[in-house]
Amino acid sequence: MKKEGQIRIPSGCAIAAVISRDGERMSGEKITEAMKPMHDRSNGLGGGFAGYGIYPEYRDFYALHMFFDRRDTRKECEVFLKERFEIVKSEIIPTRKIPAITDEPVIWRYFVAPLKSVLSSMQLDEKEFVARTVMKINTEMHGAYVFSSGKNMGTFKAVGFPEDVGVFYRLEEYEGYSWTAHGRYPTNTPGWWGGAHPFSLLDWSIVHNGEISSYDANRRFIEMFGYKCNLQTDTEVITYIIDYLVRVQGLTLEEAAGVIAAPFWSTIESKSPDERRKYTYLRTLFPSLIVTGPFSVVLGFSGGLMALNDRLKLRSMVVGDKDDRVFIASEEAAIRVMEPDAENIWAPAGGEPVIITTKEGADI
Repeated sequence: MKKEGQIRIPSGCAIAAVISRDGERMSGEKITEAMKPMHDRSNGLGGGFAGYGIYPEYRDFYALHMFFDRRDTRKECEVFLKERFEIVKSEIIPTRKIPAITDEPVIWRYFVAPLKSVLSSMQLDEKEFVARTVMKINTEMHGAYVFSSGKNMGTFKAVGFPEDVGVFYRLEEYEGYSWTAHGRYPTNTPGWWGGAHPFSLLDWSIVHNGEISSYDANRRFIEMFGYKCNLQTDTEVITYIIDYLVRVQGLTLEEAAGVIAAPFWSTIESKSPDERRKYTYLRTLFPSLIVTGPFSVVLGFSGGLMALNDRLKLRSMVVGDKDDRVFIASEEAAIRVMEPDAENIWAPAGGEPVIITTKEGADI
């Protein structure tokens, strides 16, 4: 029998991320390589990446990455899209056939702009219109799924180990100023293409290690505002919570983190009067959006990253930097693959967000 310390308990799932604060673009190859030392944190049932700044030539258009079960489904969906958007480019997402990735759906992308006449008739701004369109397709159009919908960014995911998913999607051919990555080890939800991380809506993307015990309460609340959780995994709801709190309610990322990983009441009591009032207000106003259970997440957004642990820090996450680049990962080994000379390696405290943004004037 193996003794304690002789068996590896990986705590499920692997996350990694990198950003250049100067907005310098990096190949997707390094983030793919970074997932290799964390191989045992995954079980081959899901891997994925999100890259920011990867479509500079189409930066003013929404990039819709989509899965279809059949070609006929794609044609039907395209008719629907043409009623709502100007489609400036439509193409299959390039992939490379490898033995490790099988049963792939039809994988397509569209670069689109909402039709002004439709926006006017529905009296919606662009982002709300795109978000509603994504929900409508994913909920009502059987066999079609929008898995990425931001500007100048894209999500790439599949059933497989992340290092294989990166090769499958030819990520070495893309360059972005920021990347996130995930290797999945599902414990109570199925492994399928749509259920792999990252989960994206507009410019937001989430990779997550852990389990959300508050999922039902979170889901019931967020679905009152038009979001639909139908991807058979708990992580999806975090993306929608971020969108609702920041885009819809106008909270800062720090305040949104104070809702998701709300401080304990005893911690709030020890804060300064202004901080005490703020966190009391947030906990009172959004009690159904507190995320409980063990988690570490990395949020990608246009121009930055946010790393966040649960209040008790029940999942590992470390941060390091070198020159203009900041690295985040479940294990230091992944950071060392991206930058062997990384400095200032540290573990963020539970419930304390680490927010990194590109410098003002960076070309993103």
